[in-house]
Amino acid sequence: MGSWRVTVMHHHRTPGGRPQGRPEGPLARRDGWEVHGGHGELSCVDPTGLVRWRRPCPGRPNAAHLSADRVLVTTDSFEHTALGHLGPALLLDLADGAPVAELPGERGAAIGGGRFLLGQEGHGAFDTRAHDRDGAVTDSWRSYGHYVVGDGLRVVETDRRHPTGSRVVRLLPGGAVERGPLLSDARAPEPLTLPDGTLLVLDAGVLRAVGPELDDTVLAELLPVAPEEQRRFTGALSRTAEGLTVTLVERHPTRMGDYTTHTWALGLVGR
Repeated sequence: MGSWRVTVMHHHRTPGGRPQGRPEGPLARRDGWEVHGGHGELSCVDPTGLVRWRRPCPGRPNAAHLSADRVLVTTDSFEHTALGHLGPALLLDLADGAPVAELPGERGAAIGGGRFLLGQEGHGAFDTRAHDRDGAVTDSWRSYGHYVVGDGLRVVETDRRHPTGSRVVRLLPGGAVERGPLLSDARAPEPLTLPDGTLLVLDAGVLRAVGPELDDTVLAELLPVAPEEQRRFTGALSRTAEGLTVTLVERHPTRMGDYTTHTWALGLVGR
């Protein structure tokens, strides 16, 4: 693994704040194309700003992924069902919005050539499937979490179990899973990927670096969170010109709606 180190430049603890929802703007963009989602509707805008198509969506779109001439949209259902608020994942033709397939899944990633990963967790599921451009399943794995495409297919798992069995893993052909370091947090936020393929993982208040070969090291113990307290914390990582910003939003143990936000500005240097 490339060697990285961080330095804490600033640390702030402020009252208020709450976990962020989906950011404003397009669900996905590539080469000037944008896919937008609203309450029960999807649309696509081409590089000239022209709305190429609109179509109804049987749910609330929450994310989209573009691969060649296909778009995969994950949704939340309008009503509570046996799977909670999980809605269908829609595989569409990017050119005209025509439906290609309706698939089960809550988190996806584009893997090129019109192909996608699509995973689902909960209600007995902890699975990821690879789908071709027509929606057919071409491979499957017993793993689920944040997908990282590049240096193979890696997953920062989020099993939401206590104690957790989540790890950083690599998905291999034929359903095989190469298991890397065990995590402490069952709900780790989305990782950051550095130019050499190293993943920065915020693991229960500890910043870890996991290399392309799944070797790992601790970069900073910012605010270690005990397993029984982890449900009260929601983390996030973002890049800055100087390095990165780490945020942990802490919910008060007894006062509903009472939050504290912890923010660190870190310098990041490769050695």
